[in-house]
Amino acid sequence: MGRARRARRIASKAAYGGGVTAASAVASAAAAYGLLRAEARIARRVVGTPFDTAPEDSGTYGHGFGDAVHLLVLGDSSARGMGADERSQTVGSIIATAVAALTGRPVQLTNVAVVGAQSADLDGQVDQALAAVPQPDVVVIMVGANDVTHRISRSTSVRHLAMAVRRLRESGAEVVVGTCPDLGTIRPLPQPLRLVARRYSRDLAAAQTVAVVEQGGRTVSLGDLIGPDFAERPAVMFSQDRFHPSPAGYARAASALLPSVLDALGQPTPDTGLAPDRRRGESVGPVAEAAVRAVRDPGTEVSATELHGSQVGHRGRWAVLRRRRRQPVPAEPAQPDPDSAPGVDDGDLDNRRASARADRA
Repeated sequence: MGRARRARRIASKAAYGGGVTAASAVASAAAAYGLLRAEARIARRVVGTPFDTAPEDSGTYGHGFGDAVHLLVLGDSSARGMGADERSQTVGSIIATAVAALTGRPVQLTNVAVVGAQSADLDGQVDQALAAVPQPDVVVIMVGANDVTHRISRSTSVRHLAMAVRRLRESGAEVVVGTCPDLGTIRPLPQPLRLVARRYSRDLAAAQTVAVVEQGGRTVSLGDLIGPDFAERPAVMFSQDRFHPSPAGYARAASALLPSVLDALGQPTPDTGLAPDRRRGESVGPVAEAAVRAVRDPGTEVSATELHGSQVGHRGRWAVLRRRRRQPVPAEPAQPDPDSAPGVDDGDLDNRRASARADRA
């Protein structure tokens, strides 16, 4: 079964509260999750120094005139900023600072993300966020990694995310979701765990896109954005626990999310008003197909659109895939990795070959 078909099936099950699956699929999933559970014990023994907390980044950014832009951040440890040393290094802080500078308005950031959160925890986070800010302007959500590592049903994960997006859209907010990161980039995970984690996280990311777009939000692919850099410069892009992003890793993710946040706020960007450019890999098509392409294409945004005056075709919701222009994060000198010899890590080579096979699945 192709990834586009899997994404449609997962999102459909999420919309209708689950359903009956084939016995072979259940057995396959059980075997995969059993492997994840067994080898995750190995990963926990080799992951580096853990963190006690993450910086508190909620507050006002910028000193512009006019009403403040109300920015909410929801999700897990990546949204919280675990691995950052200072509040200015989190994704929320970077986006808030940039939005304040480019709009000339102050930005009020409210971050209710929780370290270790799963998609099911978004229900409570939305309650908390809307109690504090009843009418937010834009919401950034980053979630999914813990659903994979805790073996949560992908349809269950997607259902909670879709409900959160729907509630936030009903409040009048624009919603930008950074999809599940590619867990196949986590070097402490041994093979074949990395291959299993990669396939599950990419399938979840594609299904997240289908569900989010159908609820009126937009997504930005994060997995492939950070994957190559994390594989090539792990000492720079990973924090000291070798699992969460470093400040450089968060800056890389923020640089991908920022153009979509600006566009959602109506702030002109280099792409504003332009038709999709096929020379840059942009296109309009069924949302499930756009979702699969986004998983493979770093920093790609997927949002709803119309085609010939219609929002829906015979293969589902129409979506536009954009590769929004962003400023690259300056390269930092890589530090030697004490756990690998000079050259390319054999495990990474195996992982990349396995990734190519998984993409064709």
